[in-house]
Amino acid sequence: MRGHHRSAGTTTPSPCARRWPLKITGRLPLVAALVALAFGAAAPALAAETQVAVAANFTEPAKEIAAAFAAATGHKAILSFGSSGQFYAQVAHGAPYAVFLSADADRPKKAEQDGLGVPNTRFTYAVGRLVLYSKTPGLVDEGGAVLKNGKFAKLSIADPAAAPYGVAAVQTLQNLGVYAQVKPKIVQGTSITQAYQFAASGAADLGFVALSQVIDQPGGSRWLVPASDHKPIDQQAILLFSGQKNPAAAAFLKFLKGPQAVAIIKRYGYEVR
Repeated sequence: MRGHHRSAGTTTPSPCARRWPLKITGRLPLVAALVALAFGAAAPALAAETQVAVAANFTEPAKEIAAAFAAATGHKAILSFGSSGQFYAQVAHGAPYAVFLSADADRPKKAEQDGLGVPNTRFTYAVGRLVLYSKTPGLVDEGGAVLKNGKFAKLSIADPAAAPYGVAAVQTLQNLGVYAQVKPKIVQGTSITQAYQFAASGAADLGFVALSQVIDQPGGSRWLVPASDHKPIDQQAILLFSGQKNPAAAAFLKFLKGPQAVAIIKRYGYEVR
């Protein structure tokens, strides 16, 4: 929790103030003290902080939402980014996150079942989309045929054990019937962020990434994977027990459902239910 500092200054009494001194009764100092005490006690509640664990695919929208949240409420959301699996393990070992924005529904549901999440606070804040992306123009066609013709050396995906977008990538390859063929060419990132970095840097010829990561990225080539090629990427949020009494945590989840946050989420290519 951070306080607000106001620079102290001195003022010179006006001539009128000197000419007409104020007579203070015995009751006024008490009233002034009570008013100051009331405002002093209320001030901390006006500017609370909350620790938020955010799935890596949601990095950019989360930053925008946190800024809008701060402007609208005065609260501050302190964001950490990583894979959903890594965050769940950290929460299970006592990490002090108050809010968990996962890239799937399974881990928030498990958090609730395991007594880590507050019941009845879980909801889907976004539905993700998967993209096959290459920095090389023309390499990826609109149908993803490059996966079948094999004209690439390395394909990056997020680790399926930790990242739901990695699971969706494997499901897509299996649905296309090419998983066994391309498996030797797969390089795994610890999160969808690293999978994107491999593709964006050219360390991998192409990679399965989140639409939100490339929606504003000019150039290159890409294929928006049909949602029917993998299980839905339902991204759920939940209030964790460490944030149950934190007003900023509850306020952040409420803001995440509101029109301002929803507009940001949609602008990054997510669906909202």
